Amino acid sequence: MGLKYGALVAFPTETVYGLGADAENEAAINRMYQVKNRPKDHPVIVHIADLDDVEFWAEDLPDYAIELMREFWPGPMTLLLHRSANVGNFLTGNQEVIGIRIPNHALALTLLSEFKKVGGHGIAAPSANRYGAVSPTIASAVEMELKPYLHSDDLILDGGPCLVGVESTIIDCTTNNPRILRPGAITKEMIEASTGISVQTPEGEFARVSGSNEKHYAPKAKVEIATTANPNDGFIALKEIATPVGAVRLAQPVSLEDYARQLYSALRKGDDLGLNKIVIVPPDGDGLAIAIRDRINRAAS
Repeated sequence: MGLKYGALVAFPTETVYGLGADAENEAAINRMYQVKNRPKDHPVIVHIADLDDVEFWAEDLPDYAIELMREFWPGPMTLLLHRSANVGNFLTGNQEVIGIRIPNHALALTLLSEFKKVGGHGIAAPSANRYGAVSPTIASAVEMELKPYLHSDDLILDGGPCLVGVESTIIDCTTNNPRILRPGAITKEMIEASTGISVQTPEGEFARVSGSNEKHYAPKAKVEIATTANPNDGFIALKEIATPVGAVRLAQPVSLEDYARQLYSALRKGDDLGLNKIVIVPPDGDGLAIAIRDRINRAAS
């Protein structure tokens, strides 16, 4: 049957695995929401094959948004733009903006290009997990979590482990200055260097976006932010931090990039081991560390 006929396809990106549906097929999008148990007012991101597809989904693009597209796409960056007349409310949670990105993963780009050849304009794809749970970074995690809810026509594509490991940076491009609504691998410093425009702190009213709930990215185990752990607690920290006596070491990343790649799989490993509590020592610093702390804080909320 395939995407064009309403099937769902879970596929890898450089950030996490997504659960994809034809972004113009309301019935398929509704079923994707059901599979994820996702609230209907929580918007989804549309993944596109190339820059030529932007104008189908968005209008009134500021110059700085075009600069960001040219520099960071394909890549772990979602731009929030004024929606065009082609965008259905079922994608946006009835908001007047749409999130778009081009992922940087060979299998995802092939899927998007082949979908475009049969008339598709984009694939809507939130993370391939039940709503609020830990995002999957390997295909087996998708299968374990979503297989009971998928139909025989749906597919899970295995493209190996995700290289970035945390979701894309979401940048609001509907105002004079860009605003980061969800931190990720594309950082404030990178955005300002690319555009020459300062990034504003979101204040007052701004759009709902994926991953913005206070509690999100959470395993079944209780997550606690601390510097020490009790025996039989899971423990996640940079390699330089010693494992407390009796704690179960779930990850010991050697860099921020390594931390981002390992975080979600380590949280899932804690659940696989039946741990009741996972203690995490967040990394210090700016850049990618901000995104990692954001995910940890939401998991611990």
